[in-house]
Amino acid sequence: MIHNISYRLFVNATEDENKVIYALKEIFPKSEPKKEIIEGFYGNPLIILSEKFDKKQHIKQFINSFLDMDKTELNKLKNDLKIKTDHNGNLFLRFDKQEAYNEKWKIVNHGDSIHVKIKVAAYPSKQSTAISTISNLIDTVLI
Repeated sequence: MIHNISYRLFVNATEDENKVIYALKEIFPKSEPKKEIIEGFYGNPLIILSEKFDKKQHIKQFINSFLDMDKTELNKLKNDLKIKTDHNGNLFLRFDKQEAYNEKWKIVNHGDSIHVKIKVAAYPSKQSTAISTISNLIDTVLI
């Protein structure tokens, strides 16, 4: 159902890196992110944390936790699948870092978040097939 899942998030100079990693581990408990330090727009240090999962156990753990998310959030996502899925069958989600730190999964549209890309296993690999696959998955807990 899912080929792989990757994430990327930024740790701003004003943020505590340990708290951001704590929030990340709410979404991806087994994460061991790669860390890249770059220079921000104003010359401030900026840390990028990223990783890609393709092992079935990690993907299954994410999906199970994802489906335990608040039903209102899942329903909202189901209605937004067309704008959150590309033509290659990738689902793009953003989880609020502050909410994740408080052990809640909240899908947001702003940039200061945990950016997640889910490659949906669908043949042919296209938007409509991916939307159908994810919609059916969400329906298993909404119905």
